[in-house]
Amino acid sequence: PFADVCEALNVTVSPGPTVRYSEGDNATLYCHISQKRKTDNLLAVRWVFATSPTQEYLMIKMTKFGSVQYYGNYTHHFHKQRLHLLKEKHGTMYKFLILSLQQTDQGHYICKVQEIGKHRNKWTAWSNGTAATEIRVISSKSSDDPTFKKNHEAWKFFEDLYVYAVFVCSIGIVSVLLFTLVILCQSLLNKRRSTVKHYLVKCPQNSSGETVTSVTSMSPLQPKKVKKKKEKEKLEQPPAIPAKAPIANNFPKPKLLKPQRKLIL
Repeated sequence: PFADVCEALNVTVSPGPTVRYSEGDNATLYCHISQKRKTDNLLAVRWVFATSPTQEYLMIKMTKFGSVQYYGNYTHHFHKQRLHLLKEKHGTMYKFLILSLQQTDQGHYICKVQEIGKHRNKWTAWSNGTAATEIRVISSKSSDDPTFKKNHEAWKFFEDLYVYAVFVCSIGIVSVLLFTLVILCQSLLNKRRSTVKHYLVKCPQNSSGETVTSVTSMSPLQPKKVKKKKEKEKLEQPPAIPAKAPIANNFPKPKLLKPQRKLIL
C-alpha cells in the first residue's frame, strides 16, 4: 500500500539539540531508530558534518552489512583513529565516537538513516530518516578572562591580509623619514663644526718657568680681514725715498770728433 511505502523512520540523536565539550575531550553521540517497516530490513547509517546549511561533508557510513567506510578528508589515518561508528541494541541504536575534540570539530552533526529491504530479489530503499545535534567546543582558556579576550581580538585584527600590507608600508615610510632626518642632522652638525676651529697658541713662560698653551677660537673670516687691512695700509703709505740717487757703474764713453780738412780756395 502507498501509506506503508511512504512511512518515514523515526530517528533521534542524543544528546541534543546542543552539546558543549571542552577542547581535548571525547564526544559520544547516539542515533536512535524506531518504526521500521519490516524487522527483516537492514539499515544504512551516515553521519554528516555541516558548518552551515549549504555546506555538508559526509564523514563516515555504516553499510547495510555492517562495514564502516570513511569519506573525503576523513579517509586519512589521523581521522580514522579519531572517528568510530558502532552498532548497539540489535540495530536500533548506533554510537558515534569523536576522540580529542578540536576547534575545527565545532558544528552540526546529522545522522541520516535509510531502510533497505529486498523486493523481487533486488535491494530497494523503503524509508529514510534524519536527525541532528550541535557540538560546541570550548577552548582550554576561559573566555571570561579579560586578557584572553584582548589577545583574541588583537589576533583577529592582525589576521586580515590588508592590515599586514598597510603595516608593512607604514614601517617603510617611517624608516625613510627617519633616515632623511638623520642625514639632515649630521649635515648641520658638520657645518657648525667647520665654522668653529680651535687653535693652540703658545704663551710666554710662566713665573714657574713652564710654557702655557691657551685655546683661542677664530672664525675663518678673520684672517681675510687682517689681510685686507694690511693691503689698505700698504696702499696709503707713500713709497720710500732713497737716500742717494742711483749711480750707474758704467759711464758712457765720450765721442771724439774727427778733424775736418780745410780746403783752400
